[in-house]
Amino acid sequence: MHDIVSRRFIDSIGEGQKISFVHSNKNASIQMRQTVSVYKGQHYFLVSLDAWSKTGGDMEVNYISPITVYSANGASCFVKGENPRILDVPFDNDNWTKVLTAEWIPGKLQQGTGYNFTSLYDLNNLSGLVIGAVTHDFWKTGIHYTLSGKKGVVDSLAVFGGAATSDDKSLPAEYGGNDGTHDMVSHGAMKGKSVYSPKIFVCGSENRNDAFKAYGIVNRKLNGYLDWKDSAPFYWNSFGVEGVLGYEGRMMPEGVLKISDELASLRNFSHNKKVYLSIDSYDQGIYNKEVLKSIQEHCVKNNQELGFYFIPFAVWTWKSSVEKDKLQYTDSFIRDVTLKDNNGKTIVYKDGEFGAFPLDPTHPATRERIIGELQKAKAIGAKFLKIDFLTAGALESSIRFDKKIQSGLQGYNFGMKMLKGLIDSVLGPDVFITQAISPTFPNQYAHTRFLSTDVYSHLRNDQKGFPHYGSTASSMISSSHLGWMQGTLWPFTNMDISVMKNFQKNNDISEQDVKVRLITMIIMGSVLGDGSDFRNRVAKERALHFLNNKYLSEYFNNPKAFIPLKVADGLDEDQQLAFYLPGDTVYASLVNFSNDGSFHYRFQKDKLQLYDEAYNIYDFFSNKK
Repeated sequence: MHDIVSRRFIDSIGEGQKISFVHSNKNASIQMRQTVSVYKGQHYFLVSLDAWSKTGGDMEVNYISPITVYSANGASCFVKGENPRILDVPFDNDNWTKVLTAEWIPGKLQQGTGYNFTSLYDLNNLSGLVIGAVTHDFWKTGIHYTLSGKKGVVDSLAVFGGAATSDDKSLPAEYGGNDGTHDMVSHGAMKGKSVYSPKIFVCGSENRNDAFKAYGIVNRKLNGYLDWKDSAPFYWNSFGVEGVLGYEGRMMPEGVLKISDELASLRNFSHNKKVYLSIDSYDQGIYNKEVLKSIQEHCVKNNQELGFYFIPFAVWTWKSSVEKDKLQYTDSFIRDVTLKDNNGKTIVYKDGEFGAFPLDPTHPATRERIIGELQKAKAIGAKFLKIDFLTAGALESSIRFDKKIQSGLQGYNFGMKMLKGLIDSVLGPDVFITQAISPTFPNQYAHTRFLSTDVYSHLRNDQKGFPHYGSTASSMISSSHLGWMQGTLWPFTNMDISVMKNFQKNNDISEQDVKVRLITMIIMGSVLGDGSDFRNRVAKERALHFLNNKYLSEYFNNPKAFIPLKVADGLDEDQQLAFYLPGDTVYASLVNFSNDGSFHYRFQKDKLQLYDEAYNIYDFFSNKK
């Protein structure tokens, strides 16, 4: 039996019509209500599902799907166009796992699972559907799909709350190896007289980017947004020189003072704006509180602020220390604060003799430790925070201190809200917050987030003498699909730091690779960060040429993400990409990562929003006509 009820409504998004379909069966013990919210003047709608027991008893579920399409049941889902694709997005930005663009193979069924959002689109003109969760308070949202053997036809599509997947190291990263939620425990169950699904956004558009921006704005309206009133920050991060600062003696405190002076000498880079020196992971025996405070005092003289790095929801330590050591700043043993597997044992988040272990965001000791870190940040005058390995706090667990918290994402929300409140209380609201490794959602607790894992600035992953991860090309395979996040989920994106010569102990990169790296940061609306050792002559000379470039420095005061015209397709690095940014001055950019030859692309005036007038074309870096 199916009853339909319609009513008008107004919420934080706008006004419209709610259409509810109540599904019941005399032989079933529950009833379900699927609600479609259609908004006046918008090209999208939201879908949600709630369920309750006919007898009024309690319910308990850890899987719920408001949108399920099965062709076997007579449902239909397809993508128009010559080159149909489906976007398969990882749960977080860890492990250098890329966004996958799955394509149809004639005569073959293909299955996959993405997370949070997807797009079914035509590669040629980037038109199609955008589907994604807009509530992130309890459920980790999964999107399971089966592509039929007939081009463009989807055999099945299930958008569901309750995704909890472990990493299968026998599989490629994007096919189950590293793209999931990294859970070792099943998704927590929602309990109560009624249960509800995540709300799902659905939008079809001739311009996929417009649909994605609408998706981001709906998330912003429903969940909040952490605005930043000043110009975008410029920052230097120590991780590009030495992973654990001081551990190998490559960058001792006097070296950081030298970096501060070199940055101050870049007049265009630092003119009329704050530059932040972000001290990443460091040897605490060398970089103690007093030393960091002295560096901060030196920075202030150069019109700079000090940054601070910490990990709120995980602890890096020796495996043998988990059982016997106390958590820093607390009287609690680490073992009593960690998230647990089904056997009540501490979950290993990052494996190794020296590994990372997830902390329960609801445990008072986690809060106490965060306060200790923030008090240290305050003591050294930090105004820039880089928070890392946040996914640890979103893991499912068999045990939590707060028994009202029933799922990993619910616990993570609790922790992030607590963290932001403590930052405001201890440091004040004028602190810039960037997330490194983290889930995409919730987004409202930071000013920016890495679009991919750390980027080391070499051109391609297959370059000899370089790591097989962390290249500019690999980061753009994912990021070319994610520019819409800038200005909707966060004021800025973060493409991680550039380097002028080399990353840590890696080989030197070419000047052209530096230029390409900076261009990709411009395209993606990223804040500008650098991790170079400016004590080196080559790095210093390139910094004068690039970082001190007048036009680049002005642009990064208020960076905007370009609109994609040609996005990355597949996982290989022979990508050829095209973007533009409309306005009084129109920016256009082509990026060619292919080893096989030149890239020929014709910009169409109507696509660039150009009109029948005369235009001058200038080179961005030199401003030469």
